Amino acid sequence: MSIQSQEFTHNNDFIFSNPKADVLVDHAIKFTGAKTTSEGALSVYTGKHTGRAAKDKYVVVTDKTEHSIDWANNINKMSPDTFASIKTEVIKHINNSEKLYVSEKNVGAHPQFSIKAQLFSTHPSHTLFFNYLMRDDKFGSDLGTYKIYHAPTLKIDTSKYDIRSETVIAMDMNNNEVLIAGTLYAGEIKKSLFSAMNYILPEKKIFPMHAGSNVDDAGNVSVFFGLSGTGKTTLSTQEGKLLIGDDEHALCEDGIFNFEGGCYAKTYKLSQTGEPGIYKAANTKGAILENVVLGNNEVPDFNDKSIAENGRCAYPLSFIDGVEPNSRGGHPKNMFFLTADAFGVLPPVSKLTKNQAMYYFLSGYTAKLAGTEVGVTEPQATFSTCFGAPFMMRKASEYADLLGHYIDKHGIKVWLINTGWTGGAYGVGERFPLKVTRRIIDSIQEAELDSAEFEKENYFGLEIPTSINGVESSMLNPKKSWSDESAYDAQAKKLAKMFVDNFGKFKASDVVVAGGPAL
Repeated sequence: MSIQSQEFTHNNDFIFSNPKADVLVDHAIKFTGAKTTSEGALSVYTGKHTGRAAKDKYVVVTDKTEHSIDWANNINKMSPDTFASIKTEVIKHINNSEKLYVSEKNVGAHPQFSIKAQLFSTHPSHTLFFNYLMRDDKFGSDLGTYKIYHAPTLKIDTSKYDIRSETVIAMDMNNNEVLIAGTLYAGEIKKSLFSAMNYILPEKKIFPMHAGSNVDDAGNVSVFFGLSGTGKTTLSTQEGKLLIGDDEHALCEDGIFNFEGGCYAKTYKLSQTGEPGIYKAANTKGAILENVVLGNNEVPDFNDKSIAENGRCAYPLSFIDGVEPNSRGGHPKNMFFLTADAFGVLPPVSKLTKNQAMYYFLSGYTAKLAGTEVGVTEPQATFSTCFGAPFMMRKASEYADLLGHYIDKHGIKVWLINTGWTGGAYGVGERFPLKVTRRIIDSIQEAELDSAEFEKENYFGLEIPTSINGVESSMLNPKKSWSDESAYDAQAKKLAKMFVDNFGKFKASDVVVAGGPAL
C-alpha cells in the first residue's frame, strides 16, 4: 500500500503496513500498557470513553450532503474548512507519534457492493480491531475507498473550532475521509465505516440494516434488528445455525450480505452456558477484551462491571464455530425487531403486518442500556429510527421504503421481540430470561407459530400467540404478568402516547400510521 509522502513523514522502519496479529499484540503490550489474559486474549482499557461519543459525530456540509443527510438525526454539521484544519492537526499528531500502523481491508461481502477501507493509526490494538472487524476479500473498489485518520489520544481544542468537546468523529462524504480524535473506544472505527455504507447503498436500491443474521441447514435466513444490548449478537450467534454476521448487513436482489469480518460482542454477564460461542471466542488467544476486569491470574471477570457495563470483545469470525463461509445468504424468511422495553409493557413476541412492521421500524423503540453511550448509567426509553438511528445517515423514509419493498417482494415475516422487562417496569419486574427468548425464536424459525392461535393486545393492536411450547402462557400477554393490572394499564397508555408523539415527526401514509397504537 502506498503512503502519501505529503501526509506522513515516518521513516519506513517505523511504518507497519498490514501488520500481522502477533506484531500488533506485541506492540500493544510493550508500548500501550495492554495485558494478556490467562488464555492469551489482549486486554485493553479505553479511559473515560467506554461507549460511543454520540453527540460528537460530524459530517461535512457540501452540495451533496446538504439535502441527502438527515441532519435532524443528531448529526452535527461541519464546514469543509474546519474539517481540513482538524485533519491537519490529526496528521501532525500521527507524524509526531513514534510509529504508524497502516492497514487496508474492505467492508461488504458482496463484490459489487463493497468499499475499500484504509486505517492510519497511532495505536496497534485499534489496528488489530480494524483487521478483525473488517474483511479481506480483495474486491474492487467500485463504491470507493475510505481513509480513516485515527488519533485516539489527540484532544481537539474547543476554543479553536465550533465543536462540542475535545472528541471529534467527523466524516467527509465527498472525499471519503474520516477523522477520529479524542476517544480510545474502538467502536467508533467500525461505526464510521458502516455509516458510510448506510449512506451509499440506498442510492443503489440496496437496504442496509443494523442487524445480525444467521441461516439454517435448509437455507432459511433470519435477521435480528436491534440496538446495542438488545440481543443482536447473542441471538444471531445461535446453536444449530450458521452465523452470517452479528451487526451490519444489507439486502440486495441477490440476498443478504454481511458488512464485516468479525464480531464486537458485549461481555457483561457473558457465560459459557448462556452464550457458549461468544464465551469461547472471548477466551481465545488474540481476541481483544475492551474494558473487562481481570481477576486473579488474569482471568476475565465478566460479571464485574466496575469499569463499564459496555465491556466488549472483538474477534474475527474464524474464532467461532458455525459460520457461513462467504458471509452471504438468501432473502430472509423471518425478521425480528428486538426491543428491550424498560416499561415492561410490550409482549415477548408479536406478529406484525407489513404496515406494523413499517411503523415499528420507523419508531425503533428500545431502552438505551447502561454503558452504550457516555453518560448513560441506567436504562432509558428511547426511539432510535430504523433500530440504528446513529448510523443511518439518510432520511428514515428511504430505509423504510426499502424494507417495505423487500417484505412485499419476498414475503418476509416480521416479528416484534421484547427482550426487556416482564412483570413490571425496570426496577420492579425482571428481564425476560434468555432461554425464554431463545425458545420463542426457535418456535418461529421452526414454523410452530404458523398454526398457533393469536389474540389481539388492546393498546398497540399487536397479535400475541396464546401459547408456545416451553413458555409459560402468563408471560406471553404482559398484562397477565403484572400483579397490578391497573398499574399495567397506566404504563401501557403512557408508552402508547410516547409512540404516537414520537411518530408525529414522520410523514408516513395513513395505513402505516394505523399500524401503531391508537389513543
